[in-house]
Amino acid sequence: MQSALHITAKVLPGNRLEVQLPDGAEGQEVEVFIVMPIVPAHTPDPRIALLAEMSRDPGIQAEITAIDREFAVAEIDGL
Repeated sequence: MQSALHITAKVLPGNRLEVQLPDGAEGQEVEVFIVMPIVPAHTPDPRIALLAEMSRDPGIQAEITAIDREFAVAEIDGL
């Protein structure tokens, strides 16, 4: 029967691992499996969601229209 150990190790500087096996294992050949934690591909930035929400807000859209209008008038006036 094949035995297995579950050992959690911290990655050391230089991406190294140090694993200590129980007594009696010296000289034996062992297989090592490394299971990396699941890391989300992309963590959404909450500011992006806020901007998207703002783009749908009628009040904010009215303010943007007013600002655009004022800018157009100032541009025509040469300011």
